[in-house]
Formats: sequence, C-alpha cells, structure tokens
Amino acid sequence: MIAPVRKAMPRTSKSNRFGFPDLGIGVGLRTVHYGHVLEAQPPVDWFEIITENFIGTHGRPVWVLEQVAERYPVVMHGVSLSIGSTDPLDFEYLKQLKELALRIRAPWVSDHLCWTGVARRNIHDLLPLPYTEECLRHVVRRVRTVQDFLERPLALENPSSYVEFKSSSMPEWEFMARLAEEADCALLFDVNNVYVSSFNHGYDPLEYVDAIPHERVVQYHLAGHTNHGTHIIDSHSGRVIDEVWRVYERSLEHSGGRSTLLEWDEDIPSFEEVHEEALRARAWLERARRGARKAAHARRA
Repeated sequence: MIAPVRKAMPRTSKSNRFGFPDLGIGVGLRTVHYGHVLEAQPPVDWFEIITENFIGTHGRPVWVLEQVAERYPVVMHGVSLSIGSTDPLDFEYLKQLKELALRIRAPWVSDHLCWTGVARRNIHDLLPLPYTEECLRHVVRRVRTVQDFLERPLALENPSSYVEFKSSSMPEWEFMARLAEEADCALLFDVNNVYVSSFNHGYDPLEYVDAIPHERVVQYHLAGHTNHGTHIIDSHSGRVIDEVWRVYERSLEHSGGRSTLLEWDEDIPSFEEVHEEALRARAWLERARRGARKAAHARRA
C-alpha cells in the first residue's frame, strides 16, 4: 500500500479565476501502469483519470485509485457528460461523479465540449457542435445546471474535430470564450487539439490561443497525434511535435503556467517513457513562471 504523504504545494503563476492550484506536470493513470505506480511510487506531480473507468464499478480499479489518491493529487476527466446533447442531463451519472470527486478529493472535474449520443445511446465518440447562438444558449444553461449540482466549477475541454457544421455562425474559439464567461465555467485547454483542428480546418492555431480567456484555464493537455497527410487524428499516440510545443508556449505567455498533463493512450510505452515526455513541459513552464513573477514584481515596483 502507498503510504500517505503531504501533497505538493501549488506553484507560482498568474492566478486563475477559480483559485485552483497549479499542480505541475501530470500523466494519465492507465491500467498498464498500475503495478509500477503502486510499487515504484514514481516522482509524478499528479495524475488524471478517465472518470468513467471508476464510477459504477468496484474491485481493483477503485482500490488502486484510492491508493494513488492517498499520495498524489488526482484530477477527474470525463467523456460521457454530453454537455451539448439535447437529451436531458443524466443526474444519476452526475451523482456518481460528485461522490467520486469528494471521495478522492479531486481538485477539479472536467469533460469535453461535445455531445456523445442521443436518445440515451452513447456512441462513445466526442462529436462536434454547431457554433451558433442557439447552441451557445443551450450549453450555457446545461453547464450552469451541472455546476449547481456538483457545487463546483466544471472545466470544459476544446475538442479535436474533423468536420464542421455549415450552420456555425462563429469560430470555435469565440464559442469557447463566450461559453466560459456566460456560464462562469473553467477551461481545460488542449493545445494538441487546437493544432489538430487547425490543420484539419485550415485556421491559425495561434489566433485560437489569443482569443481564449486564459484566466479561466485551469489545465493544459499535451499529446501526440497521427498525421495522415490530408488530416490529423487525435490518437494520443507518440511524442508531442514541435508545432504543438509552440502552441503550448504561446498559451503559457498568456497564463503564466498551469497544471499540464501528457495524454498517451495508444501504443502506450513504459511509464518512464511517458513521464519523460511529460517532463519536457517543465522548461516551458518554468520560463512562463519566471515571466509571471517578473511581471508581478514590476507591477508592485
């Protein structure tokens, strides 16, 4: 069993809107690494879980999670909230989500800006939304309801996408920014998804970055992807490419640094290799934090 230890203190950065801590560099908790994490107790700042792997279930996965949560901060990341669906919200699911967050003392809870099915049928994919005024009002109402039920802010992730709706009346970044402000929610900013979608749809990823309210960003995602020449698939496979690191750097210039997680979910290598790739973000984060401290000092002078 992992012995309880004092969890890492928050790092210094420009504050986010919700006062959530900057946890440092994290990786996803995946079944292939359970044994290593329990036995080796690696020097990881924090872990992220896929929420659905741990609700409505018992046995070893939940036991492992509880052991890990005794030693490390654990953030919950869902794939089934379906915040953009026209189906009624699933309050039984939300009840389980809330209970798990309390049990493992999750610093925050996140999901995706998408819909995952209709008529209570989950197709287990993150489907894009039409970026219209009507859709914005619909999602804002649902986010407010979810936050009221959970009694905490919800962080929503920008999705990767491969098709767009002709009916959209605004770009994705405007929709995300307005949603965050009008619903008073947090953002999980996936910089790999920004790059993937910008390649697939032909826009400038840095324009997206510059339009986001970074005071509402509480976490970043980094990942590898699969480039098929005509399009990119967000496969969470392989190392982060230079272009994605540049999108991350631009994001940090705005925020001063946030909790950063590496996703690796296909052809998963050893834990050490995954963690090594995640730690490549450390230099970017430290540079951003130094810049934030220097700016804060200049304002006080």
